[in-house]
Amino acid sequence: MSHQNEHTDALLQACLKGKQSAQMEIYNRYYKAMYNTAFRIVKDTAEAEDVMQESFLNAFTKLHTFKGDVTFGAWLKRIVINNSIYHYKKQQKVRSTNLDEVMYKVEDYNEVDLNNNGYTELKAQKVMETMKSLKDNYRVSLTLHLIEGYDYEEISEIMNISYANCRTTISRAKESLRKKLTVNA
Repeated sequence: MSHQNEHTDALLQACLKGKQSAQMEIYNRYYKAMYNTAFRIVKDTAEAEDVMQESFLNAFTKLHTFKGDVTFGAWLKRIVINNSIYHYKKQQKVRSTNLDEVMYKVEDYNEVDLNNNGYTELKAQKVMETMKSLKDNYRVSLTLHLIEGYDYEEISEIMNISYANCRTTISRAKESLRKKLTVNA
């Protein structure tokens, strides 16, 4: 076990005992990543902040259920994603606005090769901007798969769809993104 994991485990034990300083340190370690995850789904800064705060409250309240079979960060991210999807769906019932208003922040991708011949290369920002125009379920599934790194099985569970439907949705989302990028190129 790494020194970092040992320290996190010690902090989690302190959190279980109700130590606020330990909770604050855990919060400071994870809040930026959890906010970014929430923002990619709910598409609103204030809503993402609320989701993130609520997720930390949920995590600290249910910390006794954390078994440690995954890292604490992965467990927390699952809570954030579930809360984000719940809030997003609730938000969509309240307002029927255009679903294509999100700005993604991706630091890992520099360029994307769009065609087999390698003629068209676009900066990641262009790809992320184009993702805004995808259908809602395409955008969410692609975000979970390409940006958050979830596999089909995890995404089908998160989005409450079948495995086959998940694979089809992601495939169609990629194709739709490809078409939009070649039209806009």
